[in-house]
Amino acid sequence: MIIDGSFGEGGGQILRTALSLSLLTGKSFRLIKLRANREKPGLRAQHLAAVRAALTISGSQAKGAELGSQELIFDPGLAKPGHYQIEIGTAGSTSLVFQTLLPALLNLERESHLEITGGTHNPKSPCFDFLQSCFIPLLNLIGIEVESEIFRHGFYPKGGGRVKFKIHPWRNKTALDLIEPVRWSGPKADILLAGLPRHIAEREREELMGRLNIVSDRVELKFLPPEQGPGNVILLKYLSPVRAEIFAGYGEKGKAAERVAQEVAREARNFSRSKAQLDPLLADQILLYLSLSSGAFTTNFLSSHFHTNLQILKLFLNFDSEIKSPAPDLHLVQFRNCQTGLNLLTSRLGGSNEG
Repeated sequence: MIIDGSFGEGGGQILRTALSLSLLTGKSFRLIKLRANREKPGLRAQHLAAVRAALTISGSQAKGAELGSQELIFDPGLAKPGHYQIEIGTAGSTSLVFQTLLPALLNLERESHLEITGGTHNPKSPCFDFLQSCFIPLLNLIGIEVESEIFRHGFYPKGGGRVKFKIHPWRNKTALDLIEPVRWSGPKADILLAGLPRHIAEREREELMGRLNIVSDRVELKFLPPEQGPGNVILLKYLSPVRAEIFAGYGEKGKAAERVAQEVAREARNFSRSKAQLDPLLADQILLYLSLSSGAFTTNFLSSHFHTNLQILKLFLNFDSEIKSPAPDLHLVQFRNCQTGLNLLTSRLGGSNEG
């Protein structure tokens, strides 16, 4: 099939979702106008890392897998369980590479292990803490079991982080049911600092305390080894009885510490007031898994990533989806009749369990 990489949000997520679904279904694709809407179109290092990782776990074939390429042809092979070491080589996101490979690996008969080096805390991707505390626990609710561990933090632009994942077979698929209004408790925060002056974290803490009306012991300062920096991130956490939501704010050169705290506090507070179950990032990321298991959830915002991902899913799999918006900051998303896609997946992967 031919996929126009300029439609919707027009970024790298189109490539990553297409790679995941191609490995699952066995459908080849030709992606044209790759990242055409970006300032620097075509494959960048972090996108190329995802393509090469997909080749590593499956023996697939790809044409156009080179820096700057605006067209990629991908012919999938069968994914195989194993122990894989993936070197991104830059501060490119370890989280996004992991999420690209996860759908294929969790649908095998044996567990797989991933060790990925690169960026673990990047402003343009989900950080490791988000994966560990939000994304993976959400997957647990539909029967997916993944273990995660971080050995070294890798901030942008230096990188050098190292993380590991143990992916168990997805044997018991359960429909997601997250539609009841939530009263989030919290917040509490962790502020990570590496190789930067201590006063940055202290100023961020003071701003969070004032903005969110919380006491100092609700904000923990964590000083990482200087060689892992420079890096600074605020991890603002809200809790429900069964889940957590994390919102990340990143320090940047020339950006006041107070402003970093203000922005992340505003984002988290707006979400908690909506009483929605999933933040916009999780709402986007859970779609692929619901297309294979069904379910429903609420979110406070439907991003361009969400709508683009939904359209890519419909190119590869058959399912029914419905979106209702009872309020401007509350949207109900439902997936039904996903059995056809699941049958296709089972047929595709039936021969990949050997060896």
